[in-house]
Amino acid sequence: MVPIEDERRAEARFADILDRLDAAAQPVLAGAIRGGERHAVLAGIATGSPFLWGLCLADPARLERILAGEPETVLAKALASAGHRCREAATAADAMQALRLLKQEAALLIGIADLSGAWDLTAVTGALTDVAEESVRLALGFLLREAAEAGRFVPADNAQPERSCGLVLLAMGKMGARELNYSSDIDLIVLYDAEAATLKEGIEPATFFVRLTRALVRLLSERTADGYVFRVDLRLRPDPGATAVAISLPAAFSYYESVGQNWERAAMIKARPCAGDVGLGERFLAGLTPFIWRRHLDYAAIADVHAMKRQIHAHRGHEVIAVAGHDLKLGRGGIREIEFFVQTQQLIAGGRNPDLRGRGTVAMLSRLQEAGWITERARAELTEAYVFLRGLEHRLQMIADEQTHSLPKDEPALTGFAHFAGYADVAGLSEDLLARLETVQKHYARLFEASPPLDSAAGSLVFTGKDDDPETLETLKRLGFASPPQVAAMIRGWHFGRYPAMRSARAREDLTELTPALLEALAREGRPDGALIVFDGLLSRMPSGFQLFSILRNNTRLLDVIVRILGVAPRLADLLVTRPHALDGLLDHGVEGTIESGWIGRRLAATLAIGESYEDKLDLARIFARERLFVLGARLLSGELDPLDCGAQISALADATVGSLLDLVAAELRAAHGEPAGARICVLGMGKLGGREMTASSDLDLIVLYDHAPDAVETAGARPIAPAAWFARLTQRLIAALSAPTAQGTLFSVDMRLRPSGRMGPVAIHVDGFRHYQRQEAWTWEHMAMTRARPVAGDASLGSEVEAVIREVLSIRRDPGKVRADVAEMRALLEKEKGGRGRWDLKNAPGGLIDIEFIAQALQLLHATDHPSALDPNTGRALDRALAAGVLARSDHARLSEAWRLYTALSQVIRFCVGGDLDPEATSDAGKVLLCRIAGCADFDELGNVVAVNQARVRDLFRRLVGGG
Repeated sequence: MVPIEDERRAEARFADILDRLDAAAQPVLAGAIRGGERHAVLAGIATGSPFLWGLCLADPARLERILAGEPETVLAKALASAGHRCREAATAADAMQALRLLKQEAALLIGIADLSGAWDLTAVTGALTDVAEESVRLALGFLLREAAEAGRFVPADNAQPERSCGLVLLAMGKMGARELNYSSDIDLIVLYDAEAATLKEGIEPATFFVRLTRALVRLLSERTADGYVFRVDLRLRPDPGATAVAISLPAAFSYYESVGQNWERAAMIKARPCAGDVGLGERFLAGLTPFIWRRHLDYAAIADVHAMKRQIHAHRGHEVIAVAGHDLKLGRGGIREIEFFVQTQQLIAGGRNPDLRGRGTVAMLSRLQEAGWITERARAELTEAYVFLRGLEHRLQMIADEQTHSLPKDEPALTGFAHFAGYADVAGLSEDLLARLETVQKHYARLFEASPPLDSAAGSLVFTGKDDDPETLETLKRLGFASPPQVAAMIRGWHFGRYPAMRSARAREDLTELTPALLEALAREGRPDGALIVFDGLLSRMPSGFQLFSILRNNTRLLDVIVRILGVAPRLADLLVTRPHALDGLLDHGVEGTIESGWIGRRLAATLAIGESYEDKLDLARIFARERLFVLGARLLSGELDPLDCGAQISALADATVGSLLDLVAAELRAAHGEPAGARICVLGMGKLGGREMTASSDLDLIVLYDHAPDAVETAGARPIAPAAWFARLTQRLIAALSAPTAQGTLFSVDMRLRPSGRMGPVAIHVDGFRHYQRQEAWTWEHMAMTRARPVAGDASLGSEVEAVIREVLSIRRDPGKVRADVAEMRALLEKEKGGRGRWDLKNAPGGLIDIEFIAQALQLLHATDHPSALDPNTGRALDRALAAGVLARSDHARLSEAWRLYTALSQVIRFCVGGDLDPEATSDAGKVLLCRIAGCADFDELGNVVAVNQARVRDLFRRLVGGG
């Protein structure tokens, strides 16, 4: 019964159509308006459906035809008329109009048949599907005839050009199951067989069919003055973000057989050829039978299905069963839960029971009950709920021809909908709806109650299917991701198997279970979008993901380490992205807590022994060093490695690398030229290498010294050369071995400017020349550099001689005033060149590391004569030795050591994270927290103040102990 207020509104609306009505020509319509058989239906449309009422007003003659005839007959005539017009259409515009007029008549006809009760749900969805299929077939036929007339396509049958055309359209989802809703999109997959396509010679099948598909979508979806036919969705095709709209059969087969996902198996249950070369489509689906229907449920397959259950269980729509605003499709207790209930059990059992391979939801509920998978009560209650919910869904969509599934939220609109759905008030609708939703939710939850959820603590995280899950987007937003849709699209891309690491089903299953923990961990580090992009880059370069994902699932510490790297250490993350094998170092249980040069040298030697050529060995050295650096950085960021120990470990790696490559290049040179008699070589490490204070971005400051027998004139090889030339070539080759880029990148940058005469001097210096230069010609700043010199590779006996020369030179008694003036002048020069980069340039800023290093060096030059024990290449130990020798006051030592430890610790972390100076604006919150933890500060503001205070103190000490401005 129509409420009184609605009856009054209907009478007002009827007045509009009465002005256009020809009572003689449209007697049935006139009678219905005056209170005849269809009066209640028309009144409901007039007050509840602006869309349908607009169709009534637009063409009363069409409305008369619908009301006067049997629905089946009227629909058949409309389909036939549209077919005739499309076949006779001279232009695309003619075909588009014919199809849109068909859609208008069908929409009004089916709406009236549904609302009046003339058709049940099966008839309604079947009619909607018939209209969609015929529209697709007619549009395709028009386009193929058009292509034939243009000479691009040669039909096998001019009357039926789609026959054996080499193209097939698969109806998917509700269209495939003949269950279209009232305002449904149509899901299609377009496939072609290039071998079977009857195209004109020279026409490229891929290009032809892609353009044809796009034209088809335009014919059906583009809005004109007559509206549209159907919105076409092609996103159920294999990996829609990376594939063309039309896909070749071999490519489709390859995709499904290699990386097809569980949700795609479920989608393929409903796949059905609907247009084009139907036989081709049937053969394709027959070939996919092993993918869709797994006959033997081995352990891997069971785990795979179990993973899908967990994904489905997480896909909940609204958390609370309600009425106002409830999503009838995705909400709890909704249509999707019934469909998943059916499809999941089909996937499990359909491989062994062909009776369970049908497409229709209601039919399959009956088959599942007959096969003993569900009870009769479950079948009856879910079937009744499905029919009820689909009926309400149709009425929702009839209102404005919108693809909506959510009930109105505001009370007036919800009351109007209740009346349109046949209820006297919202209370009656609510009672019936809640009963069905609770029933569905009960059966659905019982099916999946043993499956652990894939949600995070923040909410649902589901990336199955082709569409964004609204709750997942909200969860990502709550976690702190700035672009949830992009994040969801990226993760779906992983599951499409676009990367080699994601090609195996096991890898995708493991990553599915890992994803919530990964996203939560990224969120804790701050700026998670950027970190996730880096992780995506890592995945894209990994040949296989199975081992990593399995380990990360069971190793939360390793996951936290990797996430911290992604979140706070772009430099390390880049290294990981370009060299994923660096992760192997984190899994190597042979890595000792402290890496000394002997141990690392043995590991490097074993690695180089694998190489078959000189070039192989250079690549292996780079791989080895980068992997070790990554391990050190990861251990540093995770708190396992003390920042003050980090420099010694990086320096040990550099020592071993220089030593191994020196041996390698010497062997190559000997093979070509022999060797000078009595040849000895010593590689001096200077600067941070000499002091064992290297950071991840340090250069190698080297000086190469040599000696040979006094009477050696040339080498004793096949191509003899002079000893000086031999050692020069050896040095040049060593520099290239260390710094030249190969396929595996570079090792270290080499700086040899500290050698006698700098850039102008020879690259290798005879030890006698070195001794003479240091005794007679070296400047104060060069002796300062010598305080940090240390033999790192080469002949041990020559190394001892060189150390003796250095001790002798550094122990010369000097003019204190000149030393202080020279040191202050050098500091002023460096400050002028590099000191203006701000507080966070911890090395060069006034009061920074350079000030401390220069103080330590000046103290050694001033006091080594009387206190030779004060000599030490390491800055921290040199300060300690100065204190022990009584040449540095305890309070000054405390302040300098405190600042040195602070700068060193922060520099180690910063260099691993970003490679250069810290930019607070570009540093994540997690990065700032890490630096504060290293420095023992409560927050970043306090850290900045601590750095500033130390810089001021160090600068004051520099002025007092050394001098200068």
